[in-house]
Parts: sequence; C-alpha cells; structure tokens
Amino acid sequence: MKLALSIKDTQKDLLGNKYSCVDLVDTYLKRIKTFDNGLNSVLTISEDVAYEQAKKADNLIENSGKDIFLEKPLLGVTVIHKDMFSTKGIRTTAGSKVLETYIPAYSSTVVERLENAGCITLGKANQDAWAHGSSGENSDFGSTKNPWNTDFVPGGSSSGSGASLAANFSLITTGTDTCGSVRLPANYCGVVGLKPTYGSVSRYGIVAMASSLDSIGHLTHNISDSEKVYDVTKGIDNKDATLDEILTKINTKEITIGIAEEFMSEGVERHVIENIQNVIKVFKNAGIKFKNIKLPHTKYGISVYYIVQPAEVSSNLGRYDGIRYGNERTQFGTEAKRRIILGSYVLSAGYYDAYYLKAMKVRTIIKEEVENAFKEVDAIIAPVSPTPPFKLGERMDDPLKMYLTDIFTATANLSGIPAIAVPSGFNKYKLPLGFQLMGSRFAEPLLFHLGKLYEKSVKWEPQIASLEK
Repeated sequence: MKLALSIKDTQKDLLGNKYSCVDLVDTYLKRIKTFDNGLNSVLTISEDVAYEQAKKADNLIENSGKDIFLEKPLLGVTVIHKDMFSTKGIRTTAGSKVLETYIPAYSSTVVERLENAGCITLGKANQDAWAHGSSGENSDFGSTKNPWNTDFVPGGSSSGSGASLAANFSLITTGTDTCGSVRLPANYCGVVGLKPTYGSVSRYGIVAMASSLDSIGHLTHNISDSEKVYDVTKGIDNKDATLDEILTKINTKEITIGIAEEFMSEGVERHVIENIQNVIKVFKNAGIKFKNIKLPHTKYGISVYYIVQPAEVSSNLGRYDGIRYGNERTQFGTEAKRRIILGSYVLSAGYYDAYYLKAMKVRTIIKEEVENAFKEVDAIIAPVSPTPPFKLGERMDDPLKMYLTDIFTATANLSGIPAIAVPSGFNKYKLPLGFQLMGSRFAEPLLFHLGKLYEKSVKWEPQIASLEK
C-alpha cells in the first residue's frame, strides 16, 4: 500500500475509502518491524493502542463523513512520540536505563491534544538519554542511525523522531528542542522541524531537561502539516505556568529577512554556505527582501547554553533517586553524569557568581540583541548546523566538538523565539541539507508563510529514504 506523505492527502484517501486507518497502522507497523533493526529509531511499539485508536477513527469517518475532519483535524494521522513525552499506559524511558520500565499513569498535554484531534499513537522514538546530545549516540538503548546513510548520525536529541519520519514509519513525529534537538534531526534527516516560541506549547507531562530552555515541537514532511500540528498543540492548558496567550499580529506583505554575519562564519562547511546562498536567491526571486544585520553576542550563545543547561539538568535529574520511580542513579550514562557534575559545579558556592550568574547576564544581552534585530527585520535565516550529518563515532571522544554542533541553534532557545528547520536538498554525498528561519516571539505564522513560499517556489516534494537493500 502506498502511503500519502501529507495530512491532506492521507485524509483525502481515508474519505475516499482508498484505505482505512487500520490499513495505515498495518502498513506503518510492518515497515517498522521490517526496517527498524537497521536504524534503531523506535524504542516501543504501542500496537494495541494504535489498533484501538484506528478502529475508533474508522468508525468516526464511516458514520460522520468529511465533517468529522473539522471537529478532529488530525483524524487518521499516525504519530510516534519522542520518549520524553509521558504516554498513559505506554512505556516512557527518556532514552535512559533509569526509566527502562517506567509506565506513566497520565499523558502529556501535547499527547492528549493530538489524540483528541484524532491522532493514532504508533509508539515511542529513540533519543539521546534525557535529551543530552546532538547526534543520537547517547541513548542508553543504542545509537539511532540516519536512514539516508546508516554510517552517519541522524542528529539529536530527537534522533528517533527524525530518523523514523524520514524512513516513513509515521506521518508525523514529536520532539523537544532545548538547543536544536528538533531542528538538528530535521536538518540531518531531510524533514521539517518546528521549535515553537517558549510559552506557546505546554511542557506538562514532558520529562524535564532544562526547564527555562525546553520547547515542545514536532517534525513533519512539509510546512502545512507542521502548521496544522502546531494549531492543535499550542495554547494555555492551566498546567504549565509559562504559557502565554498568543496575540501577535503578523505582517506577510512586505517581508525582510536578516542575514547575520555571525551565522555565516568561517567554521561553516562550504556546502552549507552554498546551500544557504541558493535559498536566499529563491526567496529574492519570490519578492522577499534581505538585510545584513549584526548579532555580536550570539557567538557566546553556546558557552552560555552549556552553563545554564547543565545547571538546570543537575536540578531536574535530582528527582531520579531510585526510590520514587526508576532504577538507581548508577544507571545514569556518561553524558548524564558529565552534565550533572558540571551543573553542580557552576551552581556551587564560590562559582555561582563566576559562572551561572554571569551566563544569565549574557543570556539577557543576547535576548535583547535579538529583540532589537526584529525591529529591523521580520525573520532571520541561518544554517541549522555548521556541517551536514557526520559519521557515527566521529565526535564521541570529543565532547566540545560535539557541543559545537549546536552553535547556530542556541540563539533561539536562549531568547525564547520560534525557529523552523526546512529541508532544501542534498549534498554530493546524498546527505540532506537545510536551513532555519527564526522569528520574533509568537511569529510562527510568518515562519509557516515563508516556509510554504519556499516549498512553492522550488516545487518541493517530500523525500523518503530508501531502506530496501
């Protein structure tokens, strides 16, 4: 059975009786069971839940017709959740042996909203343990591999979300983005990845990594699907106190995109620079204006991030003591231990002012600098990563080199703004290339507009990795 690669086409096929929701589940699960041994992208398959939800969806379509899609805009859409998302009755590990057998008694707000909108939960995706990583190699359950070439990383920490989507194991996947953890796997796997504005999508029921940075996003095959998922997941739930009412008015008539020289530095690989330049040409031909801007303090973003984030990690992981739930702390992996130790150090007496407090002051400067930039431009374009996907094991022995993978994603998380990763082709080694667009707070509609304009201009079609050998 040929699977559609958009929500619109899938629902059109369901309404036209081309196949049923149960048929969809059959096909996706068969693909997972046939091909995922070579990718390790799915940790848990929720087969019973998926078939139960699929049967209910088929009954709704049969008895209600096309009007049901207005009430349930994601009816029949399959989803694989990053294993940071609490899923009632379905194992949730956060990619860590500490939570290897943990089964939540409740679901996160995002999971509930997706299921209430008609989504069918197929399972849980592999990830870097506790979301600590940029490559998918830090999972306690083994590395995830890139479906385009299994010798390469798929990006992290939402590694399984990116790989399983590119492998067509589900129509959409969810992820969390603390410093590019949605955008990196989207970029490395050739799909769309949204990091929403901090405070627009609830963090309730998500295993906390760094609470002031965590954004709850998703990955899709195209921009329109990303917008549909965002419309369902966003908004106040009275469970996450950081959520704000979304009132921003967006101008989509005369748009200027900023190009910051700090994001086009010497450390960026030539293929990545050339790709961004080609994307800029596409936008210019579509009538978008560009302006050179400066964001001088963003070069300190990765340094700030790797002080603030470990500090919050050390606090959040303190609850996993092996008494209330989960296994003993001896089960923490190397990267988790590294971040706990680093975070405890920068928060300790005598070092708090020297490191953590100073980092928070620089974070404020970066945030103000970005806010001022959006007085001149409507959006900012940048690479997602300085390089295309790198080989498995290439950076595992050099944590600093691995951390620098996040150098262009940190700005959006530190300043709380939205960013979207958009695929834009492949390099000569047939590995995905892409770019990111950043907007001011709650400017998601503008980012969706620009993303769809790009897709239309280049006549973009979703690409699925060939898994048959």
